[in-house]
Amino acid sequence: NDDAPASVGAMFGGGKKKGLFGKKKEGDDEKPAASSFAQAMAAAEDAEDDDDADVGELEERLEKYEKKLAKAAKKGEDTEKYQAKVDKYKSRIVSKKKAAAEAAKAADKDVDANQAALAAGGLLGGDKAWRDDSNDHLARGPQVEASFEECLENAVKANGGAALSSKARRKLEKDYGARRRAAEEFKAKELASIQGAQFACSQSAVNEADAAWLNALDVKIDSFTISAAGKTLFENSSLLIAHGRRYGIVGPNGRGKTTLLKMIASGDLKTPPRVQCLYVEQEVQADDTTAVDAVLRADVERTKLIAEEKELSAKLSAGGLTPEEQQATSDRLAAVGQELLAINAYGAESKARRILFGLGFSAEMQMRATRLFSGGWRMRISLARALFIEPILLMLDEPTNHLDLNAVIWLDDYLQKYKHTILVVSHDQDFLNSVCDEMLHISENRTLDHYRGNYDTFKTLERQRRAQQQKAWEKQEKQLKALKSKGSTSKAKAEELMKQSRSKREPKDKKKNQAIAAGIDTADVAALIERPKEYAVEMEFPPVPRLAPPVLQVIDASFRYAPDLPRIFTDMNFGIDQDSRICVVGNNGSGKTTLLNLLTGRLNATDGDVRRNPKLRIGVYNQHFVERLPMDESPVEYLRRLFDDETYQSVRNMLGRYGLQGHAHTIAMRDLSGGQKARVVLCELSLAAPHMLLLDEPTNNLDIETIDALCDAINGYDGGVICVTHDARLIEATNMRLWVVEDRMVVEWGEPFDAYREHLLKKLEEAMASEDTRVSAAGISVDMGGNRDK
Repeated sequence: NDDAPASVGAMFGGGKKKGLFGKKKEGDDEKPAASSFAQAMAAAEDAEDDDDADVGELEERLEKYEKKLAKAAKKGEDTEKYQAKVDKYKSRIVSKKKAAAEAAKAADKDVDANQAALAAGGLLGGDKAWRDDSNDHLARGPQVEASFEECLENAVKANGGAALSSKARRKLEKDYGARRRAAEEFKAKELASIQGAQFACSQSAVNEADAAWLNALDVKIDSFTISAAGKTLFENSSLLIAHGRRYGIVGPNGRGKTTLLKMIASGDLKTPPRVQCLYVEQEVQADDTTAVDAVLRADVERTKLIAEEKELSAKLSAGGLTPEEQQATSDRLAAVGQELLAINAYGAESKARRILFGLGFSAEMQMRATRLFSGGWRMRISLARALFIEPILLMLDEPTNHLDLNAVIWLDDYLQKYKHTILVVSHDQDFLNSVCDEMLHISENRTLDHYRGNYDTFKTLERQRRAQQQKAWEKQEKQLKALKSKGSTSKAKAEELMKQSRSKREPKDKKKNQAIAAGIDTADVAALIERPKEYAVEMEFPPVPRLAPPVLQVIDASFRYAPDLPRIFTDMNFGIDQDSRICVVGNNGSGKTTLLNLLTGRLNATDGDVRRNPKLRIGVYNQHFVERLPMDESPVEYLRRLFDDETYQSVRNMLGRYGLQGHAHTIAMRDLSGGQKARVVLCELSLAAPHMLLLDEPTNNLDIETIDALCDAINGYDGGVICVTHDARLIEATNMRLWVVEDRMVVEWGEPFDAYREHLLKKLEEAMASEDTRVSAAGISVDMGGNRDK
C-alpha cells in the first residue's frame, strides 16, 4: 500500500518483500478462467487478507472501504460486500490493538506506576531519565549542599566511612564556605538578570486622571525609550496596540523583543488600568495541586465565589441560625449562585480540561500534581492558565518552544479565535502567518515600525520600503557629490545644505508652525537619509571526510530507563549515513530525545545494539547545551578556551557572521538573550567539524533570518542530519524525511509534510471529540469552552 507509512526497519532491509499482488491463496487453481485484469484485482483483494498488515495499513484499508461504502450507498448500489469489508477491518484493528496492548503489558509487568509517572513528567534524573530544566534558571551555575553537615556527611561517605582529620575538616569547611559564596553570588546575578535589574525605561507623560485613558482598552504610548546593559534598544519610539487585534513582534535577536514584553508586564511602561496584561514567563509552582486545579485557580473571582458558596452551604446545613440569619444566608447563597452562572463557572472545568488536552496533557496527566512535572511541562500549565482566564492583553514569548507539533497546531487554531488582544514573539513563520493580522518590526533606528497584514505581507512591504530607502539614499549621495565637486563646499557644508533642502521640501504641520512662531516649540532639523542596513546571517558547517557505511546502525534495539519503567522502544532496525536528512516527529514524551541520546551513546540500548563508525564525530545541539554555557565567561573567552588554534579576531568574525552583535562578543553570557546564546553554541558546533549533526529543536530562540541561514547551512553540509523540530519551514526547506515516533516504534512517513499535518489535525479532532464524550459521561459540563465569544 503506497499510502501507508513504511517501517524504518523495512526501509533498510528489515521487512519482508511481497509480490505485486500479494500471496496466492489455496484453491486459486480451481477457479474459472477470468480476464487478466479481473485476476489482478482479485489477487489484490486477496493480498489484503494477509495477517502481517500492521494497524496503520489496516486503518488505511478501512478508510478506503468506508469511502466505497458511502459511494455505493449514495448511488443506491449493493453495499453488502463493502459493509462486510468494513466490519472485517474494524474487527482486525481491534484485535491488533488488543494484542499489542497485551504484549506491552507483558513487557511492562514489572513497571512501577509511580516511577513511570515521574518519568512521563520528565522528573527522573541520573541514568533513569532526563530532566527538562530548561526553564529553571536558578538551577544552573555552582551547586552547593544545603548545609555544612550535609557536605561533611558526603565527604565521610567518600572517605569510606572514616572520620575526617581536624585538618581535613577545616579545609572542607573553608572550601564549602567559598563554594556557597560563589553559588549565592551567581544566583544573585542570575536573579537580577531575570528580573530586569539592568533595564532602564522612560515614556511620555500620561494624564492618569483622563477619563478616556482610564476606560481605554487600547494601548497608546507616544514615545518611549528602553535601554539594557548600557545599550539603547528603543529610542523615542511610539507604540499603538488596538484592542482585539493580534500582533507579532519581529526583529533580530538582541533587539529587545522580550524586553518590550517584560516592560509592559512589569508596569514600567504604563498601560490603561482596564488593560489586564498577562505575560507568560514563569512556570507554575511545584506542589500537590493538580494540573487542572492549577488552571482553574487562575480565575481568582471564580475560586473566591466557589469557596464562599461552600461556606454558605455548610452554614445552612449546620443549622442553629435565627430566621433572619437563615434568610440572609439563603439570599447571599442565591446571589453567589447567580454570579457563578453569569461567569459560566460551572463550565470552567471542562474548558480548562480541553485547553490542557490541546497542549498535550492526557486525562491522567491533568490529575497529576504539578510537582510531578518538569519545568517545561509546568510552563505549559502556565500557558493553559493564561488561555483559561483570557486577559485583555495576552503576551506570549516564543509560545511554540517545547511544544510538539500536535500542540502547536492546536494553539495556532485556538489563538485565531481569541477575542481580546495578543502580542506574540515567535520565530515560526507559519505560526505568525496564521495567528497575526498586524506586525511590529524593530528597525535599525530603534523604533517600532507598524505593518498591517501577516508575516508574509510584512516581508513584502519591508522589501519595498528598503528598496525605496536605497533609491533615496543613492539620489542624496549624487547630490552631495555634486555639491562637493564645486570645490568651495566642504563635506560638512554640503550635508548642512542637504538637510536644509529636505526641511523645505517636507510637508508642514499648521499647528506645529504656530507653536514655533509662538516660541512654544522648536523646528525639527531634518536628518540625512541613512543607507539601509540589511540584517544578514551567514552560517556554514565545514566539509568533512566521507566515512565507510554504515556510519550509524541500529540493530534489534529496545530501550527502557529501568526494569520498573515502561519500554520506550522495541525492536528498532535502521541505518543512517552521511547523506541522511531525517526529521524525527511525535508527541512530547514519545521518545524523540531518548532516540537521539541512544544514537549519540549518552544512553545504551537495553537490548540489541547501536553501532557507530569508530571515526564518527557527532555534533549535538539542544536547549540544555545552550543553558549550560559558563555564565561568567564571554563568548570569545569560551570559544578560544575550547579551540586554542582560533585567534581573537577569527572568533569575533565568526560570531559576527552568525548574527551576534559586536557588543555581545565580550560581555558575560548571563546577560545574553536565549537566541544570542544559541549562536555561540552553533559556532562551537561548526568549529568542532562533526560528520553528523543531531539537532534537538534548533530553531528555539532563533530569529527568522537565522533559521533561514541554518536551512542554507544544512543544505550545503556534506554530513548526515537528524533533527527534532516542530518548525515546518525547516523541515520543508531542507527536504527532510519524516520519521514518526509512536507506539514504541520508529516508522517513516512516506508522504509530504502537509499530509502529515492534516493527519495530525484529524487525529487531534478525533481525540478532542473522544475527550468531550468522556467528560460528559463523567458528569462534567458539556460546554467544553469552545464558545468563547459569549
